[in-house]
Amino acid sequence: MYYPEGDPQSTPAHAKPSKKKRGWIIGGIIAAVVLVGGSVAFVATGTLSSILHPVADYSGTGTSTSVEFTIAEGDTGEVIATNLQKAGVTKSVDAFYRLLLKTNPEPVFIPGVYTLLKEMSAQSALDALTSGKNRVTNQVVIPEGTIASKVYKLLATSTKIPEADFVAAAKNPQSFGLPAQAKTLEGYLYPATYSFSPNQSANEILTEMTKRALDELSSLGVSAAHQWRVVTMASLVQKESGSVADMPKVSRVFANRLAIDMPLESDATVAYGTGKTNMIETTAAERADASNPYNTYAHAGMLFAPICNPGADAIKAALNPAAGKWLYFVAVNFDTGETVFSETLAQHEKAVQQSQAWWQAHPEYK
Repeated sequence: MYYPEGDPQSTPAHAKPSKKKRGWIIGGIIAAVVLVGGSVAFVATGTLSSILHPVADYSGTGTSTSVEFTIAEGDTGEVIATNLQKAGVTKSVDAFYRLLLKTNPEPVFIPGVYTLLKEMSAQSALDALTSGKNRVTNQVVIPEGTIASKVYKLLATSTKIPEADFVAAAKNPQSFGLPAQAKTLEGYLYPATYSFSPNQSANEILTEMTKRALDELSSLGVSAAHQWRVVTMASLVQKESGSVADMPKVSRVFANRLAIDMPLESDATVAYGTGKTNMIETTAAERADASNPYNTYAHAGMLFAPICNPGADAIKAALNPAAGKWLYFVAVNFDTGETVFSETLAQHEKAVQQSQAWWQAHPEYK
């Protein structure tokens, strides 16, 4: 079940110059007067002219011609004012910059791409850049349990960046701060609703997503030494659970099996290794195939790598399994997600019969 997360926040840029810088501007005017022996001659260019003379400004909210305007990380008020004039949005640099000087509270801009109009008044341009309504974003929803290859497809569809760019950017997991065991970004592409700026690269987008995952793990108290095991277990819990409520129980079943050296025997891991991740069941031949490194029927012990990108609920369940002696579980109703947990093999076999009866009654699922 998917619960969208809030959108990530970009780093705000403060537009107005500091008080120290404002003082320098005024000091420059006084120095100019002294240097010319008290005459009224000023070098009235750039910022000085905005203080000494009226400025040219458009009136109204602009024409029908739209402009994509970019605010880059670290852009100052002067840079934004200059770029607006160059783009034909405002009539002069001074019109916008002078407005910034007298605006309180100080305007804050979020780096990104904005849709503006040609020939806007400085006030209209400022309102459009600070309201948040004109910021262009590519929104994408990454559901819990999505595997990395499908994440790249979703990102490519939303951002129009080629899927190959995401695959190439993900080649070096350690460059994103992932543990040494990581050979891919699987497990660390945090499921959430994202709004990406059109000028973000594939690498920047994946950096934002993996940072979100690392931040979430840190907030839950997961140490670097335990991070890989927690993410791997969480991915297993995410794929095998019929509901969020069952996740702590599923986590306990796998913990109990590991404690007695019992194979995990997860169909989800087998399916991941075969590439048939859309399948609910696996065949006897697939479960017997030891050449599949993800086959937890053929290989005992802990799963060696994540099989999907788990959400917060699965991570919490991996960290805090429910109390219980269960060693088995099976879904008995795939419409509702109802799952039966058993302590003994005899109990489990009865639940399996219940599950098989449901399958026979619902051939459309095959």
